[in-house]
Amino acid sequence: MKKVLYIELENCIGCRSCLAACTQCGGHEQRNRNYVIDVNPFVDRQTMPMMCLHCENPPCARSCPVQAIQVHETGAVLSAMTEKCLGCQNCTIACPYGIPKFDVEQNLMYKCDLCIDRTKDGIPPMCASVCPTNTLQWVTEEELAVKKSQFRLNNGMMASMEDPYLENKTNVHVSLPGILEGKEKLF
Repeated sequence: MKKVLYIELENCIGCRSCLAACTQCGGHEQRNRNYVIDVNPFVDRQTMPMMCLHCENPPCARSCPVQAIQVHETGAVLSAMTEKCLGCQNCTIACPYGIPKFDVEQNLMYKCDLCIDRTKDGIPPMCASVCPTNTLQWVTEEELAVKKSQFRLNNGMMASMEDPYLENKTNVHVSLPGILEGKEKLF
């Protein structure tokens, strides 16, 4: 049964457990591949995890002149392959979400690979497995459909990154109702 990463942004308390767990995933070389940002640090304490959305037609991969960025059969967009990456940084420029980062010392792009060594076997990515507030959830498509029906905004807009897309359809789904409606944080 296919599972997807679902992000419920209004639950984030900024604990950064997801970041600590990310470094522990095999193949991440103890590098953090996700980020937590302060949304409006001078006004409130709202934080937001920044994860790769694993676009179905990823601009990072499309912009790579040597096909160093591959899309796994599960839909996960992988980091640049060391043996192919030229260090041109086209991928970091092409991503509309600002996710891929460039390591100057290694001359290599790195980004979230959705813990492919885990998720290909149905095991939740490290970030979702440790999130204490269910901001990051590993859900089935049926569970995702239920969540989508629960989070409808008063104006009838779907509170998820379904439509419109900034770039194209993504494999990670984000719930934005609290932020869009200006609600208070839950925690």
